[in-house]
Amino acid sequence: MYSTSDFRNGLKILLDGLPYEIVYFQHVKPGKGGAFVRTKIRNLLNSAVVEKTFRSSEKVGKPEVEDIEMQYLYNDGDYHFMNNQTYEQISVSETAIGSVKNFLKENTNVRVLIFNGQVVSIDLPAFMVLEVADCEPAVRGDTVSGATKSATLETGAIVQVPLFVSQGERIKVDTRSGEYIERSQG
Repeated sequence: MYSTSDFRNGLKILLDGLPYEIVYFQHVKPGKGGAFVRTKIRNLLNSAVVEKTFRSSEKVGKPEVEDIEMQYLYNDGDYHFMNNQTYEQISVSETAIGSVKNFLKENTNVRVLIFNGQVVSIDLPAFMVLEVADCEPAVRGDTVSGATKSATLETGAIVQVPLFVSQGERIKVDTRSGEYIERSQG
């Protein structure tokens, strides 16, 4: 069991039989009455964020979650991952993957969070180097500062890139926001 003094951002708790992650917390000690903790918690099953207030004496459970490093193997309608320690493979449906599929590239190591045998979330590396599969060629004279164009990456994701980026180049992308960072040599 966790007490409210153990709360920190990113802590996973069990509340009413459901796993949550603390997104934000604030300890409050008013002049009158008892202290309490104001939190924003995200449901790990459906990503809904709710606000909840806990009295300072309350305790919450520890969810039985596993955080495992896995390697993405391939997609055949389902997405297949392999545990890097045991070499055991699991398959995850496209609906459970969500928007992560836009940046999944074969042989990429990811963090998989499992609750009661069900994949709850998949965390990609913060930055990935991907090849530009398709984009319009740059036109001479299009040199407006900060101008961008759409580019389709090898994974199917569409990102906005500067005009000088061309098809076949490798670029570094922030997987959290889907933004272009820089050209990449490797």
